[in-house]
Amino acid sequence: MSEHTHKQFDAEMEALRNGVLAMGGLVETQLERALEALEKGEASGSVDEVGAVEQSINRKQVEIDQQCAQVIAKRQPAAIDLRMILTVAKIVNDLERVGDEAKKVVYKAVQTPNAGALERVRHFDAARAMRQARDMLQLALDAFARLDLSAAAEVIERDEEIDSSFDSIVRHLVSYMMEDPRTISAALEIVFIAKSIERIGDHSKNVAEAVVQMVKGRDVRHISAAEMRAEVGEE
Repeated sequence: MSEHTHKQFDAEMEALRNGVLAMGGLVETQLERALEALEKGEASGSVDEVGAVEQSINRKQVEIDQQCAQVIAKRQPAAIDLRMILTVAKIVNDLERVGDEAKKVVYKAVQTPNAGALERVRHFDAARAMRQARDMLQLALDAFARLDLSAAAEVIERDEEIDSSFDSIVRHLVSYMMEDPRTISAALEIVFIAKSIERIGDHSKNVAEAVVQMVKGRDVRHISAAEMRAEVGEE
């Protein structure tokens, strides 16, 4: 590979990396809007804004996927470079899914502007879980940007917190529904919100696992947090 071609290849790889981080920024915007919808209720016009950002996220995903295909076709990368490209393709898929789930949270929040007796579950418990999910995604993107295996391992550990929050929310809502059947409709809407938040945590975990796989060259899906710490050299 000539020096000129090598520089072009480096520029293309950097463009992929920057594209992922730009897409991540759009997704983080969606998560902030979802959190605001849970905490404060929905402001007029914000649903349209969420829809517009979602379209931008979708376009970014298509653009990055095309860039990945072009780099593979033109450069035939190997080893760490190929893993980087494959990782980018995985991550943008998970980011797009996070954007979808954030949109669902906003839309469900609009449908339940007044949850009555369930307001605390929505405004505090669900909002707290959303903050956890937002922080997980931010840390996962930071792990990607810096190829930080310790940060990636922390994201995977935090997924257990999201799962616990989801279980706690469902238990509270079941209690409300058993005590007062009139709360069933609103409670189910909040269950859907909580499930979307739990899925955001799962996709953030996927991003972190992809970072570890890129750096270490090993598929680390479906292993425990302790095994992950051992894999990244923390134990």
